[in-house]
Amino acid sequence: MIRAMFLMLSLLLIGAAHAAIDTYDFQTEEQRQRFYELSGELRCPKCQNQNIADSNSPIATDLRREIHRMLNEGQSNDEIVDFMVMRYGDFVRYKPALTAQTAVLWFAPAFFLLAGLLVLVIMLRRRQRAQHASRENHLSVDEQQRLRTLLEKKNTDD
Repeated sequence: MIRAMFLMLSLLLIGAAHAAIDTYDFQTEEQRQRFYELSGELRCPKCQNQNIADSNSPIATDLRREIHRMLNEGQSNDEIVDFMVMRYGDFVRYKPALTAQTAVLWFAPAFFLLAGLLVLVIMLRRRQRAQHASRENHLSVDEQQRLRTLLEKKNTDD
């Protein structure tokens, strides 16, 4: 009984260990580096939050295989990325190129940061003016004494 359970567990573990391994042969170390660089900078179309190097989805496996094929054909990194963008759109790139369509993605964070800083500066200046004005509106000791006298006089008249 124990042997049968051990055998079943071993078969399950062997299948799981074999499932997610891709092996590729490269002609040069430079090709290997380019493969890892490209698979790290391209987004998986199915997962959307992982690059194709980290994804185990079937499409990521296909894209890694396609990158390997194109590298073996001698295509440049730009040609490979252009092919992937043409096929899957700009979304496939983690760092989209600066174009008219992606300008908002590149410049919106800086715009919102500057707008926030401007609002903060305006609020701080208004607060300083209000504090300065309230300091100027304080009564001197003589003025306070005169006010007390007037208020007492009014209270006695009522």
